[in-house]
Amino acid sequence: MNSDRLSVESAEPPRFRAGRMALVLFALIAMTGGIVWRFDLLSTGSSRLPENSIMVIKPYRYEGTWVFDDESTGLVREPFVAGVPEMIDALVSDIPHADEGFRLLFSARAFPGHQKKLSWLRGDAGGNYYELDDPKMEGWICPAMFKYYETAPQELFVKAEPID
Repeated sequence: MNSDRLSVESAEPPRFRAGRMALVLFALIAMTGGIVWRFDLLSTGSSRLPENSIMVIKPYRYEGTWVFDDESTGLVREPFVAGVPEMIDALVSDIPHADEGFRLLFSARAFPGHQKKLSWLRGDAGGNYYELDDPKMEGWICPAMFKYYETAPQELFVKAEPID
């Protein structure tokens, strides 16, 4: 009967295998990295594009001023104020029915076919003042600009065109 009994004392403790442990650790790190990348868990919350990107919004008149919606940034009826509506009026003077909406392309870098350049003047109240060269005008671009740029660009290049 004693021979059927398992002796606890004679069993060897499991051997530590460094190679196997390193492989498991590497797999866990890779899996964690994949999850972090897939769900953008380390993001600063920024969905801004590089400064050499050309962005497109579609302004329209609402309640007597120019506004725009941008689903990608969560902006709805975001108004242009403090001199910018007048800049837009000058930009779209040749676009029929612009009040119903037009396409506005903008970039911090010059792009082929841009119509106007705005130059940074100063920051104020969380937004930034820019100057349009021709016709000479000044307008304040609100902090919504930071949905597109990390910092206020020194220059903004714009083009207005009809929506086909």
